[in-house]
Amino acid sequence: MIFDDAFKKALQQLPQLEKDKLILKLLKKDLTLANRLYFELVNTDTVEDKRNQVIVRIQNRMVLTSERFFSMGYLLMDVRELSGVINEHVNITKDKYGEIVLTCELLIELLQLNNQYFGTQTYQQSYTLCIYIIAKIFKVLTLINKQHEDLLIEFKEGIVKIGKLVGNIDYLMRTAINNGLEVNWLLKFEIPSNIDFLVKNIRKQGFLK
Repeated sequence: MIFDDAFKKALQQLPQLEKDKLILKLLKKDLTLANRLYFELVNTDTVEDKRNQVIVRIQNRMVLTSERFFSMGYLLMDVRELSGVINEHVNITKDKYGEIVLTCELLIELLQLNNQYFGTQTYQQSYTLCIYIIAKIFKVLTLINKQHEDLLIEFKEGIVKIGKLVGNIDYLMRTAINNGLEVNWLLKFEIPSNIDFLVKNIRKQGFLK
């Protein structure tokens, strides 16, 4: 819906009490916006505090998931849920830097704690999780390339670690090769400057599915 000038002017002329009631009513229908305003106006936590809280949540959940592993499908459900937590954090705090840090943390915890399970089920049973991981890696590389060049070195350790973990899991290496991800980009921390174009082209060819 487009808000024309007449509508905006009518809103401005509403009594303050009426505006307050309308705002609260609308916020109840948009929890993300409500949480964002609460964070900006009331919450005393910093963005870094919020980011660290999510890191702890990821670590605790991945430990629990690994200890109670049932199947690749259930593992994927947990990873998707944590990805949703990261998305919520970014929507509330606008923490683009943190999106990279948290996604790297999720991938590292996932692969470190569950690498032994990739060989216990068939590639077909593991494929959906594998393709999800490869797509997440592509996304992280794309996000890193959008950061200021002075910040890039801060992501090197995590990306190299992810590269080594992927290299140690046959199913993931197979999925990476089949979908255009060069693991050497990670190991050498040499992200192509045109990674955006490469990902779009890979998807256009029907991969990452």
